Amino acid sequence: MVALRKANAYSKRYTRPFTRISKRKNRAYIKTVPPQKIVKFNMGNIKLFENKKLPFQLTMVAAEKIQMRHNSFEACRQFLNKKLDKDLGGQYFFKVVPFPHHIQRENKMLTGAGADRMQTGMQLSFGKSIGKAALIKENEPLFFIALPTEKSVASARHYLKQIKSKIPCKSHILYEIKK
Repeated sequence: MVALRKANAYSKRYTRPFTRISKRKNRAYIKTVPPQKIVKFNMGNIKLFENKKLPFQLTMVAAEKIQMRHNSFEACRQFLNKKLDKDLGGQYFFKVVPFPHHIQRENKMLTGAGADRMQTGMQLSFGKSIGKAALIKENEPLFFIALPTEKSVASARHYLKQIKSKIPCKSHILYEIKK
């Protein structure tokens, strides 16, 4: 069974953004783009947010420069949306801010007996696409939550702290009140 590599293989490395897909197949190194795992970017009640009925705002911000994979974003999104919907019953607005454009690739190497005859080594080492990631700079927002009451802010802050184990970087939570 093929499994994903650990996130630390990619998360804190300097990378040049790789997003180019050529329309002409013979010019493209990447033949297929992996599908997006993030199902929704905006959740909750957007009309309440647009009408300024949700004055309390929490933003989770990355404290360092990283790559964050789309399956990590989706895991965080599902957890937060489920908890917020259960507690607040749709009286919130939640947004996943970055969009993963960077295509990650891997030159798969076989190991074990007899594997040396099936590989090309570094001869064709560009690699196949295995996933997408968002290249996040320092102090760039990851998640945004708008809430109606001060009590809901405390619970949402608790959920954001629970999410920190799913994120490959140090982060902090910004709190502001918009009237």
